[in-house]
Amino acid sequence: MKKRTTFDVIIVGGGLAGLTSAIHLSKLKKKVLLIEKNTYPKHKVCGEYISNEVLLYLNSLGIDPINKGAKQISKVHISTVKSNLIKGELPLGGFGMSRYFLDSLLFRKAQGNGVIILKDIVESIHYKDDYFSVSTKNEGIFNSKITIGAFGKRSTLDQKMKRRFIQKKSPYLAVKMHVKGVFPENLVALHNFKGGYCGVSKVESDAINVCYITAYKSFKKYKNISDFQENVVFNNKYLKQIFTTSSSLFEKPLTISQISFQAKSPVENHIIMCGDTAGMIHPLCGNGMGMAISSARLASRRIFQFLNGEIKTREDLEKQYIRDWNKEFKLRLKTGHFVAWLFRNHVISKIAYSILKIIPSLLPKIIKFTHGKQIQPL
Repeated sequence: MKKRTTFDVIIVGGGLAGLTSAIHLSKLKKKVLLIEKNTYPKHKVCGEYISNEVLLYLNSLGIDPINKGAKQISKVHISTVKSNLIKGELPLGGFGMSRYFLDSLLFRKAQGNGVIILKDIVESIHYKDDYFSVSTKNEGIFNSKITIGAFGKRSTLDQKMKRRFIQKKSPYLAVKMHVKGVFPENLVALHNFKGGYCGVSKVESDAINVCYITAYKSFKKYKNISDFQENVVFNNKYLKQIFTTSSSLFEKPLTISQISFQAKSPVENHIIMCGDTAGMIHPLCGNGMGMAISSARLASRRIFQFLNGEIKTREDLEKQYIRDWNKEFKLRLKTGHFVAWLFRNHVISKIAYSILKIIPSLLPKIIKFTHGKQIQPL
């Protein structure tokens, strides 16, 4: 049988945004090729907490995280560098599910919908005469009317496209592990330490996901991860308790470096960017996974309208998607940067802690600025 080389949509990258877009568009009977360099499933450096704002939408795609064992989360604890603790309720609530498990669910759903999933490396994406040519390392060239970029935080494709953010060095690295221990199922904790912060929550397997981000200049002073944790992370008493009373389920922690929070464009070279490829909220706000899923919905809705002739030109498609993206996420990103700056500054974070202790109702209001409203089903 002759190999199909032309599709309605090619998606480069099979993380949350890529898989969600593939499921959405294939459910609407579009021919979709998804190209991913890794094998499913795979653990990834990720906070693994998702806001309930995307739950109804996922359900409409045939994905039911709660039924599959995701931990339902309703409470949040935030501590300062000095271990001052703020407790609050999450306005919409959320759920905890590992990327390993969720990616696997989405992958199987995409396959069941008829999405062609190719394990390969994309070497280049070219646009000419209203069509894209996507060149892969092993399987040749594929063509499409639309290409979605969902290749993550930082990619060689970003370098090849000379995207502005990639020209600047990023000072951050992140470390993640799953541990076995005691931690409430309904809680997500965000604990600050000097130079970084750590997110903690349970996932479907009863493992506790522990993921922290720090400035590289802080980390490089120490000889290894354990040394850094003992000398820096453990200065927050809540983190010390979690680490010293639990046992790691990973042979070694996962790490990722060069994490960038620089502004990105939702459309570049006519490619519709989704998820972290379009922009990253600071992890202290704890909703990057929800943002990736939400951005996939925005992109898929507009792409479907374009392919069906409701949006007449590519220029109109791109302008509308940029407007949608900015309306949905621009304030979130700004708030994320502000909150991260607030907790990095010891004097200001102390003042903020005092205010939140006096007026605890402010915390849910701040959280609302970093989370969206519940998005509608497909």
